[in-house]
Amino acid sequence: MSAKMNHLAIISEQYERSAKFYETIFGMRSSASRSMAGKAPTAREKRPAFAATVGDGYVGLNINPRRPGRAARFEHFGIQVDDAEAIFARMAQKYPRVKWLKRPSNRPFAGITTHDPDGNVFDISQNDMANRKDIYAEQHALHPRHISHFAIRTMNPDTIAEFYRTIFDFELRNKQAGDPNHYLSDGHITLVVMPWDITDYDGTGIAPASMDHVGFTVENLADFKDYVKMIGDENPFLQPMPLGANGEGRRRLALWQRSCPLCQHHMTDMEGNMISASEA
Repeated sequence: MSAKMNHLAIISEQYERSAKFYETIFGMRSSASRSMAGKAPTAREKRPAFAATVGDGYVGLNINPRRPGRAARFEHFGIQVDDAEAIFARMAQKYPRVKWLKRPSNRPFAGITTHDPDGNVFDISQNDMANRKDIYAEQHALHPRHISHFAIRTMNPDTIAEFYRTIFDFELRNKQAGDPNHYLSDGHITLVVMPWDITDYDGTGIAPASMDHVGFTVENLADFKDYVKMIGDENPFLQPMPLGANGEGRRRLALWQRSCPLCQHHMTDMEGNMISASEA
């Protein structure tokens, strides 16, 4: 059964500017930006008012405006499958406490929202679902800077890794001895399942179990760092938020550095969401 990770979602205080950050820093593209070859975008290609969507050629990044009751953060991810009904049947058999909810038709990236046994929320879509559109229904060349992994922190990482392996047939990747993480791949993107322990946050702000960070592959790390600095100098509105600037920040950065060996350069986006850049 073929499954791929097809989108990540951010809840954003400034979703249009956040989309511009990812377009500028990582070369991600919206449907509208791909139609600008001498002609105006069609109505279908115009970015809707309720969200901004950009993609790297494989995975989409959906940036939703923050609404009352929702925190601004990396919130959930999405998986595309060939046969959603078969997935639901498999979940019902193996994990009867897991439930799912049909999504509104204005979501271009999700048909069903569900969760794993620890309550981590994710979407399921199918190739022929009627509400798939824009970057989620289109294919284009993979950008040299692209999402290569993302991580969740969760209470029961062994159980959760087994859930994604058995339900979606993701491949378990090898890891170093003593590494508490699990690494699951769809053949392109790696889902890192990390343990959440409240004692890890001693001396810094406590982040709940949830999505932790998103990792990008870049062509050359030194050139990328210079480019990010140049963009920030020219346009401070697209400058990453400082990371590790005080005692609490340094402890939070140290936790991240020891938690995920896939990350080489640790940074944030312009709203403080944690992202990393690594050479292939």
